[in-house]
Amino acid sequence: MFKLSHKRLITISAVAAAVTFTACVGADTGTSSSVEGKTRYVVSHTYDFNGKKVIDGGVSYPIVNGFSGPYAVNEKARTTAYNKGREATPAEIKAWDVDVMYNGPFPEGHGTVAEGEAIYEEKCLACHGDFGSGAANVGIYPALTKGNAYELQKTLTNQRLTPDDEGPVRVFGSYWPYPSTALWYIKTGMPHPAPKSLTWDETYALVAYMLNLNELKVDGEVVEDEDFELNQDNFGKIEMPNVNGFVPEIRGPKGLENTRAYMNVPKNYGARTLAEDGRCMHDCLKEIKVQRITIEQKNFLPPLSEERSLPKQKEGGAEAKAKAVYEASCAMCHDSGAAGAPTLGNKAEWAKVLKKGIDKVYANGINGINAMPPKGGTSISDAEFKSVVDYIVNKSK
Repeated sequence: MFKLSHKRLITISAVAAAVTFTACVGADTGTSSSVEGKTRYVVSHTYDFNGKKVIDGGVSYPIVNGFSGPYAVNEKARTTAYNKGREATPAEIKAWDVDVMYNGPFPEGHGTVAEGEAIYEEKCLACHGDFGSGAANVGIYPALTKGNAYELQKTLTNQRLTPDDEGPVRVFGSYWPYPSTALWYIKTGMPHPAPKSLTWDETYALVAYMLNLNELKVDGEVVEDEDFELNQDNFGKIEMPNVNGFVPEIRGPKGLENTRAYMNVPKNYGARTLAEDGRCMHDCLKEIKVQRITIEQKNFLPPLSEERSLPKQKEGGAEAKAKAVYEASCAMCHDSGAAGAPTLGNKAEWAKVLKKGIDKVYANGINGINAMPPKGGTSISDAEFKSVVDYIVNKSK
């Protein structure tokens, strides 16, 4: 994601660099196209203004005889002098520079998990859902968590072989390499109706709450305590599980050159090497080997039907209804153990909970406890809620 502060000034010079257009991956030496013995255009795998390879692995079209590739260019524009204005003062640069880099320095501020939860419920919940799980009625805003980030990061390399296999889970905790993007984006772009309205303290508090929801670690310790404070001193100690999950390596001063080296090896991303002026017009893919089904399917049992009515919904018993409520409103936390919730099927965890007595468990659930809202955020009756508790307990014996 990318946002540009409307106060930041960018000076663009059109006089130094030749106009270039990137295309297919080519060889290192330039080739040319001629019309009636006159060079029409030159194709090169390097830039003519610095001699370096094209950064995206493609080719460039240096300006020759008034053309950049097949496109005519006004060469006078290259020699026209422009007044670029005065240089920005250090104070102006400091005011405009709202970026937060992955390696700091981080802005001054502090906030706790509890403070972040309160701010989240007031300003973020409507779009991002309870506990950052995503709002089903909105749908266009991302979920901020799906459970333990370290476990979910493993799904990024999963191959889904059956419909039940869990596919890649890309949320803040499991996918993002650096938390600094969240700190910067929340401060400059959130909440959506009122961007830049949050203080740095509020922003730190919200990120602390996100760390808690994703069960992330700071300096080796999982953020569990609602009194945990995130600040400019410990922000750099957040341990993101997917920090090394991207290629090429763009961190540090060699980021551009690492990108250039990576993109100029076509096999790194499944491309082909062509001549400078080559185009892949046919046979661009290797022959696909088709695996034929050995036992041909010739009929269907039962036969295919042209009936288009929806199947009748089966009336389930109390357990079926309780299961439906659980899956809709409780599974987010009790399947993953998010926010300290005892997980479904974990006998030891539920044995500890049940030491209070079932009536106390009912009361805690109905009235809400810790991160759990009353009745799990549902509007069902007390009796219906108790049946959901019974369903969970029975599945955890």
